[in-house]
Amino acid sequence: MPNTPDSLRTVENAHHPMLGAIDLGTNSCRLLVASVNIASLKKTFFRRRPNLAGWKIIDSFAKIVRLGEGLHKNNELSPAAIQRALDALRTCRKKIDYHGVSHVRAVATEACRRATNGNILVERAKQELDLNIEIINGKEEARLALTGCAAILNPKILHAIVFDIGGGSTEVIWLRLLAENRGRPGYPIPFEVIDSVSLPYGVVTISESYAQFAASPEIHQNIRDSVAHELGRFAERNQIQQYIDSDSVQLVGSSGTVTTLAAIQVGLKQYERRMIDGLFIKTDRLHSISQRILGMSIPERAQHPCIGAGRADLVVVGSAILEGICDALPIPELRVADRGVREGILSELLVNLQRY
Repeated sequence: MPNTPDSLRTVENAHHPMLGAIDLGTNSCRLLVASVNIASLKKTFFRRRPNLAGWKIIDSFAKIVRLGEGLHKNNELSPAAIQRALDALRTCRKKIDYHGVSHVRAVATEACRRATNGNILVERAKQELDLNIEIINGKEEARLALTGCAAILNPKILHAIVFDIGGGSTEVIWLRLLAENRGRPGYPIPFEVIDSVSLPYGVVTISESYAQFAASPEIHQNIRDSVAHELGRFAERNQIQQYIDSDSVQLVGSSGTVTTLAAIQVGLKQYERRMIDGLFIKTDRLHSISQRILGMSIPERAQHPCIGAGRADLVVVGSAILEGICDALPIPELRVADRGVREGILSELLVNLQRY
């Protein structure tokens, strides 16, 4: 670490505070660290293409921890899963310390919500790493994910469905854009959440429930039909089809499943966020790619540059969930968001900085 005098570092941090966001999910632990220039914050706050002098991501970390492994058996986090999560959080702690992060929010989602012993992980993170992990409910998770995706919504289409396929659940939000309250060009459009639903379908929990049969065509179809049925009731309750029929609904998807299928569509040899975030993809192409993945063997998926060993077993279930969403919501095009809870946390931390 650079040998910077404490007095100089204090001045630097006052003008360029560091923000940190941790998302501990059912499958992975992820961190973002951002640097903010207070002097230009109000001019550049959360543009789609921000001026890097205003704020920028300076470090990130993501590791598959499978915190929800075995959770479906007895609703408990296993000692091995807790240790994997703590090891990943230890890396986050080191990065936070290295960058002198002054504002941090760390959240845990579905696995810790469901587990009867989630408090053990929270207490150990506090005692061993001095990290305050907040177990958030499904509505708060959905709200943060939506806040993180808000900058890529199209202001000309006044309704939107935003979804996030997680390790333990799938969050779906139905919202209306408040275009009449729109700020300067390039800023997120204000929105109003009309309704939301948390579907009990996640890539880790469903994969484990079906074990080696999760990749079979029969189970794939069963998952797809079940998601479509449950989400169809949500769509009917909100009369979403009439808005779809009038071409006034946009579909935005955020998850590793969505970005993986988008990367396959683009033909990337190595994942590049700048090529995927904000990409439009036809939903009929998503169905085709999903069926192609279903036809692959586990070694083929593990060796695929856009999938890899860490997602080889999960991507099949994820694509079935995605197809079910597209079945229930027949919108011809999906916009891919390589952003979510962490970006939502950062955007709110930025808002709080503006208030001081």
